[in-house]
Amino acid sequence: MASYNQMPLEVLKERAEQAVAKLESCDLCPRACGVNRLKGLQGVCRGGRMARIASFAPHFGEESPLVGSCGSGAIFFAGCNLGCIFCQNYEISQDDLGENVSADDLAKIMIHLQRMGCHNINLVTPTHFVPQILEALIIARARGLNVPLVYNCGGYESVETLRLLDGIVDIYMPDMKYGSDEDGLEEQAGQRYSHARDYAMHARAAIKEMHRQVGDLVTEDGLAVRGIIVRHLVLPEGIACTKEVVEFLSGLSKNTYLNVMAQYRPAHEAEACPELSRCITASEFGDACKLAADAGLTRGLEI
Repeated sequence: MASYNQMPLEVLKERAEQAVAKLESCDLCPRACGVNRLKGLQGVCRGGRMARIASFAPHFGEESPLVGSCGSGAIFFAGCNLGCIFCQNYEISQDDLGENVSADDLAKIMIHLQRMGCHNINLVTPTHFVPQILEALIIARARGLNVPLVYNCGGYESVETLRLLDGIVDIYMPDMKYGSDEDGLEEQAGQRYSHARDYAMHARAAIKEMHRQVGDLVTEDGLAVRGIIVRHLVLPEGIACTKEVVEFLSGLSKNTYLNVMAQYRPAHEAEACPELSRCITASEFGDACKLAADAGLTRGLEI
């Protein structure tokens, strides 16, 4: 049974109310913009009172424990609390392609994906719409939603907001984009490439909290039912500080499911940065995988 179905309904409603209250002076993420989204004001993420959805469908490009035979039920939210200059989905994340939906509409989408046979509901870039997701979840639960809930995020999260999701989210799938907040090339990597100088600090705290809530990945018949999956995109020239990433994750748990990703390509504004203007080499990817393996992180590793 999915975690949110085990929570008393009154507790789930209380969590949703607490999350909605945050919109009055928004501090859902580490930006803490403080804008009143209940009145239509927007911060860095450009999210308003209603959730904004770009698309939804069974997705077969995710990690195998999520995909199974029928796909992961992906819901792509528009906007983002990061501003990655190499984002491959920038039309959604930064150009805000999508449509506003009510809580009832979002609940209908969740139920529709479940009826299509999807093994989970995969909330893609959900951070800035946590209140709206919880409102929809109350409705969807009453209509029979029972598949695991996946929180698929960029890693730049507020621990306080994550605590509202404790006992609700079954599977966390954060990125860990950068392993260090130390100054890099011309300026610190998180600031230079994602407009988030303190990215690594917040990602580490968030992943610790996620792991506290759900633990290492648990599968049944090859399908994820609970736990954490971490993604790390290898960037050219060692920009992502992979060594620091794997050292942190290994210290958290050597049983962490880590997907070291090789699909970087220059997208959006990346070509304006010489160091990001090329794909990674086979050697760079191999070195990153070796770092992970040497740290004892072999779950999810393709070598």
